[in-house]
Amino acid sequence: MSHDPAQSGGHVPVMLGRVLELLAPALAGPDPVAVDANLGLGGHAEALLAAHPSLHLVGIDRDPTAIERSTERLAPYADRVTIVRAVSDELPEVLERAGRPVVHAALFDLGVSSPQLDEAGRGFAYSYDAPLDMRMDREQELTAEHVVNTYSVAELTRILRDYGEERFAARIASLIARERAKDPIGTTKRLADLVRAAIPAATRRTGGNPAKRTFQALRIEVNQELGALERALPAALDALAVGGRVVVLAYHSLEDRLTKQVLAARTTDTSPPGLPVPLEAHQPRFRLLTRGAELPDDDEVARNPRAASARLRAAERIRQG
Repeated sequence: MSHDPAQSGGHVPVMLGRVLELLAPALAGPDPVAVDANLGLGGHAEALLAAHPSLHLVGIDRDPTAIERSTERLAPYADRVTIVRAVSDELPEVLERAGRPVVHAALFDLGVSSPQLDEAGRGFAYSYDAPLDMRMDREQELTAEHVVNTYSVAELTRILRDYGEERFAARIASLIARERAKDPIGTTKRLADLVRAAIPAATRRTGGNPAKRTFQALRIEVNQELGALERALPAALDALAVGGRVVVLAYHSLEDRLTKQVLAARTTDTSPPGLPVPLEAHQPRFRLLTRGAELPDDDEVARNPRAASARLRAAERIRQG
């Protein structure tokens, strides 16, 4: 095939070359299986299928638009693909139903996807005026509008502080409460304007759009993203065969910190100190493939600005148990 999988549909998968390089050894055997836990537009999946002619890929995404577009994109590989609409933390059930309980590679490309950001009506972006929605799965009930208009000041403060790492969380939450009492807050523009008004002028002049952290926090709350990752990543590690590898692309410090903690727990010798011989039961089942978090290079960021915040970590299963 002459076309570049990375360029299909104008969508450029983040750190694609490095993802392919890290997963290739795990997919070199006969009849390899990979799971893409955040399928999105299917860019990484397409490249993996093109690079490994005997690969079967299980793709998971909760967003019906992503399912539709990735199914179309991966149509040339339809006989080697199982696409399932589900949340990533349903991974064990998805693999069981697909008859692929053991996999050789797992990929997590976290965060919000290009179509979610680019479709103004989804309400993910502060750069468009749209209804406050932010649901990855538009059939779920909880929306950003509900959070903004019904959560207590204390709850809003916690979400903005914990999920947005917003130091002015209390000020923003208090202003939201005052303004919603006059008129419910229903649009991204009104919310972004309120955030701007709540943040001191000197702070507004630096660090990009002041609404960025608030929108991130609301999106994480609406979609329970950290909870899903907290359950899904250990499940993916459990499903890996010996020699199997996992790659995680995170886009903010909360996701990256959680990934680091999960991988550290699996790659650490837990033998009691002072023993003359390490205990087999306490030996790590995984080893890290990356030193810290790897970042995209300058060329990639120039080509694809959305890659700028990416942090990649990877690990390999080295023993059973």
